[in-house]
Amino acid sequence: MKNIISKYKYKQVAFLVAALLSLSFSSCKTTQKDTSLAARKGELTGKEKQNFDYLFFEANKEKILGNYELAETYFIQALKMDQNNAAALYEVAYIYTLQKEKVKALVFSKKAASIDPDNVWYQLLYADCLKQNNQSAERVGVYERIVKKNPENIDYYYDLANAYLTINKPGDALKLFDKMEIKFGVTEEISLSKLTIYKNTNNFDKALEEVQKLIKLYPKEAKYYGMLGELYQSKGMNDKALQAYTDLIKLDPSNAFVHLSLADYYRSQKQNDKAYSEIKFAFKSKELDIDTKIKILLSYYEITDKYPELKPEADTLCKILVDVHPDEAKAFAMYGDFLIRDKKLEEARIQYRKAVAIDKEKYALWEQLMYIDSELNDFTSIEKESKEAIELFPNQPVPYLYNGDVNIRLKKNQEAIDVLTEGKEFVINNKTILSKFYSLIGDAQNNLNNHDASDLAFDKALEADPNNVNVLNNYAYYLSLRKVNLEKAEKMSKKSNELEPNNNSYQDTYGWILYQSNKYDDAKVWVGKAIDNGGKGNGTLLEHYGDILYKMGETEDALKYWMDAKKAGGASNLIDKKIADKKLYE
Repeated sequence: MKNIISKYKYKQVAFLVAALLSLSFSSCKTTQKDTSLAARKGELTGKEKQNFDYLFFEANKEKILGNYELAETYFIQALKMDQNNAAALYEVAYIYTLQKEKVKALVFSKKAASIDPDNVWYQLLYADCLKQNNQSAERVGVYERIVKKNPENIDYYYDLANAYLTINKPGDALKLFDKMEIKFGVTEEISLSKLTIYKNTNNFDKALEEVQKLIKLYPKEAKYYGMLGELYQSKGMNDKALQAYTDLIKLDPSNAFVHLSLADYYRSQKQNDKAYSEIKFAFKSKELDIDTKIKILLSYYEITDKYPELKPEADTLCKILVDVHPDEAKAFAMYGDFLIRDKKLEEARIQYRKAVAIDKEKYALWEQLMYIDSELNDFTSIEKESKEAIELFPNQPVPYLYNGDVNIRLKKNQEAIDVLTEGKEFVINNKTILSKFYSLIGDAQNNLNNHDASDLAFDKALEADPNNVNVLNNYAYYLSLRKVNLEKAEKMSKKSNELEPNNNSYQDTYGWILYQSNKYDDAKVWVGKAIDNGGKGNGTLLEHYGDILYKMGETEDALKYWMDAKKAGGASNLIDKKIADKKLYE
C-alpha cells in the first residue's frame, strides 16, 4: 500500500497555493465551490471574511514552520467562523494524523471529504484515516469512488486493490487487475501483483499462467525463469523446475542470482555438494551484492553450530568474500566473527584490523577489536587501540572502560582513575556499565591506598548495580584485608556466593572474612570448598587454608599447606618466613 501521508507532504505546497488563490478570488466570486471562503450557512460579512482569511493564513504559516499545535489552534478558530470550510477541515485532519490523533483525524477528514467529494486529496486523507482506525470496509468504498472519478491514475487502482486484499477479497482485486490490463496494457507490475495473489491462494495453474506471460513479454529477463523454477519446485515438479533453471543458465550463465536459484533447487533435492558449488560460483561474482552474501553467511553461522562439518565450507566462502570485496570493511568483519566463534582469536584480530583500516568510522568494529585484544590478554594492544577509539569516538563509554582496565593491569592507577572518571560521564541509562566504571575506579584507588575514595567508588558501583558480584567480592575482600567493616564485608561476600555459587575465588573471600572475624571452623569449611572447587593449584587459597589450620592449632598440617602454597606460586611475601619459623605471620 502506498503511503498516503507522503502524498500529502509531496503536494502540500501546491495545495496551499490553491487554497490561498481561492481566498484571493473569493471576494469577487462568492458562488464558487467549498474551497472558497464563503460559508455554507450564509455568506461571511466583510469583517468576518477578513478575520477568517487572517486565521487561515496564520495557520498555514505555522504549519509550514512545523508549529502544529499553534496551527491547529488557528484552524479551529477559523472553523468556528465557517464550520463547513473543507480546506480548513482537511488541514486540521492532516495535523491530527501527524500528531497520531487518529480518531480526531478521522472525524475532520470525513467531514472535509463529504463537503467536497471531488477533491481527491480530501478523499485520500479520509481513506488513510479509515485505515488507521481499522475501518477497512469503508475504506474500500472511498477508493472505489476515487478510481471512478480519476480513471486515468493507475496509482489509485493499486490502492483499491490493496484495500480489497485488506478485507480478504482477492477475487475483487484480481478482477480489478484484469480491468487495469485492458485499460493500461499488460505490465510487469500488474502481472507480478496477480502472481502474488495466485500464489497466496494456492492457484497454481493461474500462477503458472502469469509467469509464462511474463516470460513471453520479457524473454531475456532471467528472474522470471527463476520464478518459474520456484513455482515448479513448490509443486514437487522437480524435472520441470530443473529445466527452468537450465534455461535460465543458458540465458544468463554469469548471473549470480541464477546460481543461487540453482543452489536452492539442489539443496531441496538434498544434493548439498552441487548446492555448495553453485553458492561458491555466486560468491565469486562481483555482480552479487555483498549484503546478499553476508545474509547467506549468517545462515551458515547458525547452521554450523549444529553441523560443524560445514565449517570448512563457511571458511571458504568467507575467504572468497574478502577476496572479491577487498574494500568492504563488513567482509573482513564477517570473516572475523566466524574466527572468533571458532576461538581463532589471532586470525580474527587480523581480519578486524583490516576492517578498521578500511573504515575507521564504524564504532562497532573498534569495540569488537578491543574485545579480541582483551580475550588475548594483549595489554599493549588494548592500550593502543582503546586510546585511538577514544579519540575517534569521544562520547562512547566502552573504550574508556577498556583503557582504564588495562592501565590498572599495567599499574598505571592514576591514569586509570583519570580516564575512568572522564568516561563514566558518557554512560546514559546503563547502570551495569556505570557500575563497572565505579568498580574499576575502586580497584585503582585501593591500589593507591586511597581507601576512603575506594570505598566510596565501590558503594556507588553497588548503588548502580546491587548484584554486581565482582564488586561484592572485591569490596568485601579489601575490607577484610584492612580488618574494617567486617560485618558489612561478610554480608557482601555471602551475597556474592548466593548469586554465583561454586566460584572458588568468592568462596575463598568468604572464608577469609570469617577467618578475620575469628570464625575459624566456618572459615575452614569455606576455604576448603574453594580448594576442592578447582583451587588446589592456587597459592593464595592454599596459604589461607594453612593460616586457618595454624589458628586452629593444627601446626603440622598448616606447614604442609604453606609449603604447597609456595610450590603453587601466588602466595604472600611472608610465606618463606612462615615455613622457616613454622609460625603464622600476618
